[in-house]
Amino acid sequence: MKSDCIPTICQERKKDPIEMLHSGQLVKVCAPMVRYSKLAFRTLVRKYGCDLCYTPMIVAADFVRSIKARDSEFTTNQGDCPLIVQFAANDARLLSDAARIVCPYANGIDINCGCPQRWAMAEGYGACLINKPELVRDMVKQVRNQVENPRFSVSIKIRIHDDLTRTIDLCRKAEATGVSWITVHGRTVEERHQPVHYEAIKIIKENMSIPVIANGDIRSLKEAENVWHITGTDGVMVARGLLANPAMFAGYNETPLQCIWDWIDIALELGTPYMCFHQHLMYMMEKITSRQEKRVFNALSSTSAVLDYLTDHYGI
Repeated sequence: MKSDCIPTICQERKKDPIEMLHSGQLVKVCAPMVRYSKLAFRTLVRKYGCDLCYTPMIVAADFVRSIKARDSEFTTNQGDCPLIVQFAANDARLLSDAARIVCPYANGIDINCGCPQRWAMAEGYGACLINKPELVRDMVKQVRNQVENPRFSVSIKIRIHDDLTRTIDLCRKAEATGVSWITVHGRTVEERHQPVHYEAIKIIKENMSIPVIANGDIRSLKEAENVWHITGTDGVMVARGLLANPAMFAGYNETPLQCIWDWIDIALELGTPYMCFHQHLMYMMEKITSRQEKRVFNALSSTSAVLDYLTDHYGI
């Protein structure tokens, strides 16, 4: 685990996510994305109106047992706030140990109860947890007992059941155990690209006293505001929409050139590996490049080649 923050306490702790979610204002959230929502990208989206960022999903057992895993999976710095660390877990003790490790560096943890990937569910992580409300309750309870900071949030991110009453029951049990908020991806485990069930998210919100964040297929600030109004939730979480346009929350309909320049500065300063650096640019430039330009740009194999290309074509 690496941090440029000395002391390790987040300097922007005053930006309390729980207070933000109770403010009545739209809270704009960057989703936990495997490989993508790391420190450099979080730094970028914060420059463009993102209020709250999540780390990529981290397997709690590996994080606790391996220093190497901690160093590779979790990097932060002084400005990386407010921050939620998302864990994949199926054991209350290991999760609470992981939470105690990150507590000085983050505002809270989130339990992944929504990942539908087969490997995660086979390990007892992710979306299979929506069918195990007692285990979710035990994990939340253990973190609450082990982490002394009362402002440290514990949240869950879920998918919905075909029978929505089961989802409402899960959420009520989580709320009773002390969950700070719930993020709802409005699809079932089996659904991938089908329309998001925003009405289901609205019903869940109406049955909760704690904040709820809506997630699923939001690609612009206007769509974020529409979903916020339709569902009555307290925030919206965006994944692929931010990958394609990190300036989305600032109201841009496509990635502005200044945002690309900011990404280059941030990524190079933080030592982002080339593959990640290039992949983010490929996403960002999807809408502003022709098919021929994409073929050329996507085939570039070094940072210097990328910088030369952008200078020649965009004056960056």
